[in-house]
Amino acid sequence: MQYAVYLPTFTPYADPRVIAALALEAEEAGWDGFFTWDDVAGYEVPLADPWISLAAAAAATTRIRLGALITPLARRRPWKYARETVTLDRLSGGRLVVGVGVGGGNEQFGDLGDEPDQKKRGDMLDEGLQVLTGLWSGEPFAFEGRYYHIQKTRFLPTPLQAPRIPIWIAGIWPNKRPIARMARWDGMFPLFFGAADQAEELARFRQTVEIVRGLRGEDPRPFDIIASGATPLGAPDQSAAMIDPYIRAGATWWLESIAPQRRIGSNEAEWPFEKLRDKILEGPPRG
Repeated sequence: MQYAVYLPTFTPYADPRVIAALALEAEEAGWDGFFTWDDVAGYEVPLADPWISLAAAAAATTRIRLGALITPLARRRPWKYARETVTLDRLSGGRLVVGVGVGGGNEQFGDLGDEPDQKKRGDMLDEGLQVLTGLWSGEPFAFEGRYYHIQKTRFLPTPLQAPRIPIWIAGIWPNKRPIARMARWDGMFPLFFGAADQAEELARFRQTVEIVRGLRGEDPRPFDIIASGATPLGAPDQSAAMIDPYIRAGATWWLESIAPQRRIGSNEAEWPFEKLRDKILEGPPRG
């Protein structure tokens, strides 16, 4: 099991220098990964670009895994994203994870002139992944799809990681299409909204893992299963008890939410920055 810090890039993190400093502290505290959200609008508070922030984090660290979870690929040009991710993978010494999905919230899409229809964004995501991995290959590549059209070209350099930068797919339970998409790539990050409590969320997590494993069959390639949540500060036994059922269900990563309101949508009071930072400095809740 690996453990990662997972935080937004809005206030109090809306500064790449703050992100870089926290990434270094997370690395020194023993965390295995440091992941940000990938948002462009919708919060009406100061917001930093996740990719510039991750570049700063990559330059400040040497070991910890990095990535933005999740990037709605449909609002990005796949060739631009290919260039950015290769650059960041090389800057970090091969530590990047790519997390992608369809995304949600009209303020992130239609309000900004991007595709508002989620089904179409799903189609764009599938095409975009073909383009992304084709360009990463470093071989001559052409593509003719419904949304993307590429004359033969060759992108160099290639990522440091082989056979490619790991691709984690996010999706909202119980939507069938993103769950099927998860099985085709390198990791799954299922999201659950509207669960009555953690027991219900855990049951949905187990069910999603079982479905994806069934779809993957005997595929021998490495595959990550990502769970996320917010464990209490200063209570290692309680934290371990919360995470252990996810480990037994097959999770390979735990993403610790370090958001100002630690479980978005809950009634928890907002945490001040220093308390959020204390959660990072406490280190991963390994039990």
